[in-house]
Amino acid sequence: GTLGIVDDDLVDESNLQRQILHSTKRVGVPKVESATQTLSEFNPDIRIQGHKTRLTSENVEEICGGYDLILDGSDNFPTRYLVNDFCVKHRKPNVHGSVFRFEGQATVFWPGKGPCYRCLFPEPPPPEFAPSCAEAGVLGVLPGIIGLLEAIETVKILIGKGDLLVGRLLCYDALRARFTELRLDRDPTCAYCADGAAFPGYVDYARFCAAAR
Repeated sequence: GTLGIVDDDLVDESNLQRQILHSTKRVGVPKVESATQTLSEFNPDIRIQGHKTRLTSENVEEICGGYDLILDGSDNFPTRYLVNDFCVKHRKPNVHGSVFRFEGQATVFWPGKGPCYRCLFPEPPPPEFAPSCAEAGVLGVLPGIIGLLEAIETVKILIGKGDLLVGRLLCYDALRARFTELRLDRDPTCAYCADGAAFPGYVDYARFCAAAR
């Protein structure tokens, strides 16, 4: 019954076509506060812990340590690698989703049961191949579709039922209205999740991702 939300941003009018927890009346309000208010109105019986900060190597253990699983809806590579490394270290399921223009993808990275994010992306792509949503744009309703897929996988994990997207990447092409499933295999040489690998520790993720430039 406990839900944690991590975000250091304020509600902006440009967010509203794709982030349905917020409204025009809350422009300028911290997103954590706006999301907490909306979710509490949906279900006053849940406990919401808001973390108005950016997730970093210094605070990830304190913020994420008490949760059973992590849903990654981040829009930047440093956070994605950090979340992955935390989940690998603690063997927690990482329900992952991402969007780009008219396409989205979802999967579950679960250490010990399937590949991790680093198995799929050992290194971040150079920025010209991975522009942000602000640079490339995104179909407003697309994050909702991918977010629902993440929510379904989360519920399946919590109730222990169904065939999870572990080792499977579900890709959605909105323009063609088509889902494609790709198989993901563990990298036996992955420095983080390979059998017998010692956790290498957290790194400076901004610098790590900037090195790809």
